[in-house]
Amino acid sequence: MANWLRTASLCSAEVDCITAVMLKILDGKCKMPADEKQRMTALYAQAKSLQGKYLGAFYHQLIAQAHTSLTEALVTRIYEARVLAETQISRPVMKRFKARLRREGILSDQSDQTLAAR
Repeated sequence: MANWLRTASLCSAEVDCITAVMLKILDGKCKMPADEKQRMTALYAQAKSLQGKYLGAFYHQLIAQAHTSLTEALVTRIYEARVLAETQISRPVMKRFKARLRREGILSDQSDQTLAAR
């Protein structure tokens, strides 16, 4: 995963997509298979230091807090933050990013409907 990220040349909108998927995984709404959630979590761990277009420190702090102690109240905050984050990322941007991840072997074709179903 780290090797892919070094050569991937992610744009800031794609970094936002990774962050939004991480939020969706943490709030329990992500329908991706477990192995793909693990890959996306690893991708987020590598990409979190990259500059997103809209999603910044606030979102990363929530994710970091969740990795320390994921309470029901925090899940609710993450859900609300994720919904807000998804309004800032257009559907075509997320769809192109999902297609790229499938094309480059990060996700399987079966995850097409599950990565960012809104």
